[in-house]
Amino acid sequence: MISPWRTGVAFGAAVGIFHMAWAGLVAAGWAQGVIEFILGLHFIELQVHVAPFQIGTAVTLVALTSALGAVGGAVFAGLWNWLHGGARAR
Repeated sequence: MISPWRTGVAFGAAVGIFHMAWAGLVAAGWAQGVIEFILGLHFIELQVHVAPFQIGTAVTLVALTSALGAVGGAVFAGLWNWLHGGARAR
């Protein structure tokens, strides 16, 4: 069994850190080049413009994605436990 609480915290932290790094790239002015590189690796050509950094938007991004990652992690752990618990009962 895995802990839904701990798994949720781990997923939430990982997703939050990833988005915090993205906000850091935006703040440093490097995000436009990164997004163009990533899209190019996927054979995608779009006219994409990264907006100027705003601290309120960055905080909202990190908080929201962390919360959603935590919920997703807890759901994952619950499903994992349910599936593996059902496998033992057979």
